[in-house]
Amino acid sequence: MRRELAVTGAAPPPLAWERYADPSLWPTWSPQIASVTASTTRLTTGTTGVVRGHGGLRLDFTAEDVDDDARRWTWRVTPTHALFAHLPGALRRFGRLRLEHGVSLSGRVDGGSTTTLAIEGSAPVVLAYAPAAALALRRLVALP
Repeated sequence: MRRELAVTGAAPPPLAWERYADPSLWPTWSPQIASVTASTTRLTTGTTGVVRGHGGLRLDFTAEDVDDDARRWTWRVTPTHALFAHLPGALRRFGRLRLEHGVSLSGRVDGGSTTTLAIEGSAPVVLAYAPAAALALRRLVALP
C-alpha cells in the first residue's frame, strides 16, 4: 500500500530540510523517535543507522537516495525488535516501510515550506504509522 501526506508550515525550506539532513535532529521534531544512531552526521545516499522508538521499538534504516539540492530523500526501515527476530521471513518483512520525503517552498505569503511523504508497505503498518507521521511533519515545518 502507498499513502501520501503533505503538510505546510511557516518554517522556510532550508530550515525544514536541515531538520531532515541532520539525523541527530530527528527526535526534536518527531515525537515517536527517542534516539537515532547514524553512520554519518549528515544524511547522504548510503547512510545507515538505527532509529529507536519508545517502548523498545528499534528500526534499522538505509538512506537509498538523498538529493540536497532538490531537498528530497528516500529510505527503508526494517523493525529489528526481538519480537520480530523469531518470525519467518515473510512476517518479518511485514513491518518494513519505504519512505519518500521532500521539502519545497509553499505557496504561503510568509514563504513557509511544504513537506511531502509517501509511505509504502503493508496496509496495516502504513495505516497505523500515518497519523504519527502527520504529527511529526507538522512539527518539521513549524517555526520554533
